[in-house]
Amino acid sequence: MFRGITRRWLINTFSVVLAIIVLLVVTLCVSVEAMCYGDVEKTLNARSEESVSYFSNYQTESAASFTETAARYVAVFPYTDEIDLQVIDTSGRVTMASTGMFIDDEDALSDYTDALSSDDGCGKWTGRLSYGEKVMAVTRVIRDYQGTAIGALRYVSSLKNANLRVFLYTLIASIVGLLIIAVVAVSGSYFIRSIVRPVSEMSDTARRIAQGDFDAQIEKMYDDEIGDLCDSINDMARELDANEKLKNDFISRVSHELRTPLTAIKGWAETMQYGVPDRITLEKGMTVIVKETSRLTSLVEELLDFSKLQSGRLTLQMERMDILAEIDEAVYMLRERAISEGKHLLYDEPDEMPIIYGDRNRLKQVFINIIDNAIKYTPEGGMIGVQVYRDFREDMVKVIVADNGCGIKPDDLPKVKDKFYKANQKINGSGIGLAVADEIISMHKGTLELESSPDVGTTVTISLPVYRREMELQQEVDLEPDRLPTTDQKAK
Repeated sequence: MFRGITRRWLINTFSVVLAIIVLLVVTLCVSVEAMCYGDVEKTLNARSEESVSYFSNYQTESAASFTETAARYVAVFPYTDEIDLQVIDTSGRVTMASTGMFIDDEDALSDYTDALSSDDGCGKWTGRLSYGEKVMAVTRVIRDYQGTAIGALRYVSSLKNANLRVFLYTLIASIVGLLIIAVVAVSGSYFIRSIVRPVSEMSDTARRIAQGDFDAQIEKMYDDEIGDLCDSINDMARELDANEKLKNDFISRVSHELRTPLTAIKGWAETMQYGVPDRITLEKGMTVIVKETSRLTSLVEELLDFSKLQSGRLTLQMERMDILAEIDEAVYMLRERAISEGKHLLYDEPDEMPIIYGDRNRLKQVFINIIDNAIKYTPEGGMIGVQVYRDFREDMVKVIVADNGCGIKPDDLPKVKDKFYKANQKINGSGIGLAVADEIISMHKGTLELESSPDVGTTVTISLPVYRREMELQQEVDLEPDRLPTTDQKAK
């Protein structure tokens, strides 16, 4: 019945509150009892002190004279409604009493014994008589002028009224304590329900989301941390829904990208299978097969890189390198394609650039991808420019690839580096190349920034830090132990 948050609240909070209230009630009851009994004791002590002054006015030189004086004192004792005044002889027996209500033959008169041995000649006893009445007795020893005990006066009062007061106070304290416990229980129960119910709903909704129901939403009931969590789960569901759609579009797009070159390769292979065509047709077919095979290889490599990126297995082989050599090779590889498509690829190679620290193959992959995108989205007759320069203020080498193509819409621009996202569905492509390129540049401690305007063009700026010795040292520190060279390898 009680589990989870409710059980923890009962153990950690309610039980503590309950224990504190019980302790307070018990403490209050003990204090009230001590106060009530203390009032009775003060009254009895006051009466006993009056007897001292009374007997000092008479010459009580013997037990006989004490008895006579005590008889007169008992006769005029004014507090008989509350106190039973008893006279005790030297043998410890009660010889007379004002009311006789609280005389008990079985009473050992321990207060009389205590009074004889005490310095002030006073003793106290609290207990029950043989018939069950609870009383308090204060005994005052009377001595002659030589200090010899010639008798004692015992003041006995019932504790019935005091116990009744204690009971009433205890009852009131218990009722107040129960009310507090009830209020804590009700408010705590409401508070727990205000947490448990939304958490239960969130759990059910999260389970539905895990099963693929991304339309599941949680009704926000509170404007607090619970409400923030509801908003987060709802946002997560919407993001997952969007990512699921992007993934499905990606799968569909990649399937089409794979099917198109495979269809071309298969078609030309079948053409050659049923007879050797003329030389021109053969060369055309082989050109198509080589081109589409290269396209397939590029797409598969892109997918493999993306898989490594997602699983954290994309690694870099860092070394000091000449960035101009890799850019020059990328431009060289794509220039013929640009010419064949009627586009102008311009590259003004600088005389020299500082050394950078990076993975030459991965960076060349990025340059090819960026220039390839620029060519892809630039219409016939358009221009693609590649520029490299050193930014001395930031101590960075910057590679700029600009085109005057179709550009990117402002709504799409912040998303083009996201995985699976493809701003222009009319152009072939998987939609993951830019995400991989951005991650590779980030792993080089650089940045990849885009600026674009529709029907104006796009500018991609890649910034890479200039080589510093500490980069190489940091790379050695970051290497995992199993990748560090052994002593034998160092010797070689």
